Amino acid sequence: MVVRKSLKKKFALVSVYNKNKLQYLCSNLIKNNYNLISTGSTGNKIRSMGFKCIDISKITKFKEMFDGRIKTLNPLIYSSLLYVRDNKNHSKQFISLKVPEISIVVVNLYPFEKYKTNNKKNKLIEMIDIGGPSLLRAASKNFKFVTPIISPMDYRKLINNIKKNAGETDINFRKEMAYKVFKETSNYDKQIAKWFNEFKK
Repeated sequence: MVVRKSLKKKFALVSVYNKNKLQYLCSNLIKNNYNLISTGSTGNKIRSMGFKCIDISKITKFKEMFDGRIKTLNPLIYSSLLYVRDNKNHSKQFISLKVPEISIVVVNLYPFEKYKTNNKKNKLIEMIDIGGPSLLRAASKNFKFVTPIISPMDYRKLINNIKKNAGETDINFRKEMAYKVFKETSNYDKQIAKWFNEFKK
């Protein structure tokens, strides 16, 4: 039996450093029937606001390690983000994994630029985001099916687009957000590379 798309459970992965507008985001995603998946401090914040969310470790069966350096780097998560939904072979492989199908990824990056003036190099090194850009790039590569959101400034656009499209986002919005992800992550890497170039002198 074919399950109608409208009856399928919908999942959004939310893992953010900047927690501004998080209540607005979560309340509206839930109103539009999205289940929330999250990590460490973001998950704790979401629950403190009274919303339910699934810890990512429940899906991966792998606890966060090394003070949060490894949270989302797991093949089960990337399988959910990267599989091509209208490819029968991909779908068959994905179903066998028995993990949620993530259709929205909301991530904002550690503020490396903000800490560049900090003389404590160890602190700055921890502001080099690894998992965040990886999640966003994976979602953006699969923009045909997955919506990437990198900035709190786009939360309202996201919710408006979902409302306009009966609980989903449209392809033009996903393209726009994917473009923004690659533009901003490219600039993020340039800032890090610039610092390393100065640091090695």
